[in-house]
Amino acid sequence: MLARTVAFLREIGLEVRFEPITGKTVNPGLTIDRGVLVVDESRLRYPGDLLHEAGHLAILTSEARLATGGNVGRGGEELAAIAWSYAAALHLGIDPSVVFHADGYRGGGAAIAEGYASGSDMGVPLLVWFGMCGDRRGPDHPFPQMRHWINPSDRAVSG
Repeated sequence: MLARTVAFLREIGLEVRFEPITGKTVNPGLTIDRGVLVVDESRLRYPGDLLHEAGHLAILTSEARLATGGNVGRGGEELAAIAWSYAAALHLGIDPSVVFHADGYRGGGAAIAEGYASGSDMGVPLLVWFGMCGDRRGPDHPFPQMRHWINPSDRAVSG
């Protein structure tokens, strides 16, 4: 699964680098350094976390992506990254429970995955606004289908 995920991320234009990570990170074995996903395979606890962190980068403008590192995501950015990672998991044929693991998302991972499967739009309006997908009810790339995996606009979440 890790190899398939990394191949997909590189295909859509995100850079992934494998190297040891020293110090504490939000997700064990995973961090972001100037727009690059850095993976320490020996410490990576949940491979599905890579999709979530990639979602944080994918929703940013190219300029913001290059300036991003460490702990990312707040408010709307977090919600959009969650929605993006759900769509990416489905696209890759990965069970969303791998991304939304039992102790992830403050123990609410299963509820998030179930919510999307039942039609939740949490974070989706931002993906629509960025031009990355269409509304669930629309005919053009309705979520969880994606028109663009990387934010094609100059729109970004602020604050």
